[in-house]
Amino acid sequence: MYALAIHGGAGALPRVPFTAAREHAYRQGLMQALDAGQRLLERGGCALDAVEAAVAALEDDPLFNAARGAVLTADGTVELDAAIMDGTGLRAGAVALIRHVRNPVRLARRLLEDGAHVFLVGEGAERFAEQAGFSLVANDYFITPDRQRQFEALQQRRQRVGAAAAPAAIALEEPPLGTVGAVARDQAGGLAAATSTGGTAGKHAGRVGDSPVIGAGTYADNQTCAVSTTGHGEWFLRTVQAFDIAARLRYGGCSLATAVSEAIGRLVALGAAGGLIAVDQHGEIAMGHNTPAMFRASVRAGEAASVHLR
Repeated sequence: MYALAIHGGAGALPRVPFTAAREHAYRQGLMQALDAGQRLLERGGCALDAVEAAVAALEDDPLFNAARGAVLTADGTVELDAAIMDGTGLRAGAVALIRHVRNPVRLARRLLEDGAHVFLVGEGAERFAEQAGFSLVANDYFITPDRQRQFEALQQRRQRVGAAAAPAAIALEEPPLGTVGAVARDQAGGLAAATSTGGTAGKHAGRVGDSPVIGAGTYADNQTCAVSTTGHGEWFLRTVQAFDIAARLRYGGCSLATAVSEAIGRLVALGAAGGLIAVDQHGEIAMGHNTPAMFRASVRAGEAASVHLR
């Protein structure tokens, strides 16, 4: 039995409702990413390949806040983070402050396979990419007209309310075009998770959130579950959210659904906003969020795929 779930961000709904065409585009983007991973799982492929393929598809879709279409920093540039983890042997690869690699999740996968290190950042990560044969792109490849307009609006707002305005608070008022991620169980029982993001709109240059941090935004262990988070990254870092879900299963004996529900409840108590997706060793999928919307899709062997925006 295989299972696959993906997300495209959690957050507020836009002040102006989506047009039918815009909503269709989001649904289509999620389905294309889900299909990219499902095709591999159906053929007996491993969970690690499936989550990489699904997240890479979302990175290539300019509607989502990962790679092309990512939000801009306060400096008007794009800085990208990604991680991938294999529940078999707890192998992991993570990269942050990426400015010139088209698909950060594929770079994270290459780092996982290399095995010498788990986490590389900035120029060192991009030197590793060049040595591994990745072609680099200009930073403006990632910047779309929508994100440029968002950046300009954020700059204008900061001028009105002052430079001390919190970028995270402002970003949560934007549509849920956030962090992307995937979790999977393959037919052999292997679990994997991957997460990729442009971070928070208007973030301070050099800021790294939870997405590339193993145990915070991304985690997989064949004995428990695989998790990918999205939302207020600083809180997911503080609560080590992805590992917390796995720990609830391993040490508390919780079901996946209970663990996810309790984790979302904790976010509410802390005043944090976001969501997560998870799949356990039995192929059960659980998804939760405390925001008005979370873009997500899932499928299991023998079942129809589902897509939800709210």
